[in-house]
Amino acid sequence: MIPELGQFSLILALCLSILLGTLPVIGAQRNNVLWMSLARPLSAGIFVFLGISISILAYAFATDDFSVRIVAAQSNSLLPMHFKLTALWGGHEGSFLLWTFMLSGWMLAVSIYSKNMPVEFVARVLGVLGFLCIGYIFFMLATSNPFDRIVPLPPADGADLNTALQDFAFIVHPPTLYMGYVGFSVVFAFAIAALLSGRLDAAWARWSRPWANVAWAILTIGVALGSWWAYYELGWGGWWGWDPVENPPLITWLFGTALIHSLAVTEKRGVFKSWTVLLAILAFSGSLLGTFITRSGLLTSVHAFASDPSRGFFILGILGLTVGGALLLYAFRAPLMKSEFGFDVVSREIFILINNVILVVAAASIFLGTIFPMVYQALTNDLISIGPPYFNAIFVPLMILLVLFLGVGPLSRWKRTSTAYLLQQLTRVAGASLVIGVILPLIILLEFSFAATVSVALAAWIVLSMGKDLMNKTANKATRSKGLRSLSLSYYGMQTAHLGIAVMLIGIGLTSYFSSERSVVLGPGQSIDLGDYEFTFISSSAVRGPNFIADEAEITVHKAGVEIEVLRPQRRVYLATGTPSTEMAIDSGFLRDLFITLGEEKTGGAWSMTIYVKPFIRWVWLGALFMALGGMVAAGDKRYRRLLRRRQTERMAANTSGAVPLIS
Repeated sequence: MIPELGQFSLILALCLSILLGTLPVIGAQRNNVLWMSLARPLSAGIFVFLGISISILAYAFATDDFSVRIVAAQSNSLLPMHFKLTALWGGHEGSFLLWTFMLSGWMLAVSIYSKNMPVEFVARVLGVLGFLCIGYIFFMLATSNPFDRIVPLPPADGADLNTALQDFAFIVHPPTLYMGYVGFSVVFAFAIAALLSGRLDAAWARWSRPWANVAWAILTIGVALGSWWAYYELGWGGWWGWDPVENPPLITWLFGTALIHSLAVTEKRGVFKSWTVLLAILAFSGSLLGTFITRSGLLTSVHAFASDPSRGFFILGILGLTVGGALLLYAFRAPLMKSEFGFDVVSREIFILINNVILVVAAASIFLGTIFPMVYQALTNDLISIGPPYFNAIFVPLMILLVLFLGVGPLSRWKRTSTAYLLQQLTRVAGASLVIGVILPLIILLEFSFAATVSVALAAWIVLSMGKDLMNKTANKATRSKGLRSLSLSYYGMQTAHLGIAVMLIGIGLTSYFSSERSVVLGPGQSIDLGDYEFTFISSSAVRGPNFIADEAEITVHKAGVEIEVLRPQRRVYLATGTPSTEMAIDSGFLRDLFITLGEEKTGGAWSMTIYVKPFIRWVWLGALFMALGGMVAAGDKRYRRLLRRRQTERMAANTSGAVPLIS
């Protein structure tokens, strides 16, 4: 009976979504204040009923209710409780319910933090989000009901959660990724609301910027968590493999990165209006693309949730209806999206536009490389593989070009910049960057690599140009400390995010070209040297976990004759399914990781294993954390709140005088 209550709550949420997707939008068109005022309580109601629904499904997992089909398919009585609860998003139905619940959470946040916006604009934003909820909930009820029962005889036990998903990263990665994905639905809704109202000025960009920054920051963490998970779970020692299911988050992130920069230009200078709206649509499209790929049945992967093509066609319909409708509205409103001001060929606007174009081209190249094998297979029934050589050959040069312009942009000026001024600012920065790029890898690793030198030089280029820009902005202040305090949070957020890119570049360059690995077979007492480290295999023993048995090897690590760590990789077999799995052992550090993957047992108690030394690998994810922090800091800029309060004052004054308030 309890699961049926969850389905009933899902149906009630659908009913409220239908009301939210229609009445407030019609009310905004007809200037009906009562209908517009329904948007906020309807959003809260959808959040409550979806919250009840997902809580009931979580309860079914926690109590091993194997009469619920998804519980029987994704859980097992031996599964630890934390994995039972998170198995909720281990399958298609539960993950989509989580996706929709998160969308309702964003809707509730918009309804709470939009009190100072015009009521007609908020009604349109929440109405668009309500329309999305209609499609998502109807999709679940029609093809992917998370509360389907197994009747008349449910299994005595569940099939178990995929062994690759029984990991801490599975607890945090999918929810974070979904939260970032769905966050761009809010920016999409803001853009559609602006198109519907016909008021495509700086105001909607100003209101959208904090939401775009937060969504981008969360998605940055989600992509980084996926990279980290692949690094230590798959056992190959890499941090990005161009997986066809992990590529869509990167595509969305690239579109989102272009969007947050374009929003800044639209707000400050009143230009790039049409480009910014298009980027908002593209970022939202990227999130739906990831949903379509993982649920279409086009590929088989640990990341893919569904093999039923009908579900893929349904999602393709949602994608076509929402994105196609948005593009049609965009084309219809194109005459309204004229820039208010001009700018010269050499200006900050141009450099930001160039970077945006590079980001979009990079996203398009990844999209083509990801989708082409699927289209080719559908047309010819033959398999074709597009791997890292294609992606690296296109993506890496584009990113080098992007970083070069990234160093120039902050030092340029709005509207017009003197070429002589730019050369004066950047000549010493460029020279110092080249020197650092050559010397730093030699000092740290005592080796030379051209590619690593380029990476470090580019990182230095970003950091030194940031420092030069900071000096310029504080040079004319009464005191340097007061000058630093006068700078906005959005500026510090930008600098923090750019610093994250520099840190990531160092990590990518040094770990890609100075990592070392060896595949060996070691018996008890035997040792192998790799880099500055000596690895000695001591012995192996049988261990038992809550739902698995394993062989565990004990390997000591010495450096300069001193023992620094004992690593214990495992070879597991999960009891419910008999599935084998490998658990890597990693000694992580700020400057390097020691990584061991256990292979097969050989004669005489020997084991095959692969040993890696990965310098600066942690800097890849440290850079991502800095980038996410920068996005959050920028979103917290109090200037946005001051502007919203000023708008509310203007609206109250206009209403008092009987005038019609303008959005500017």
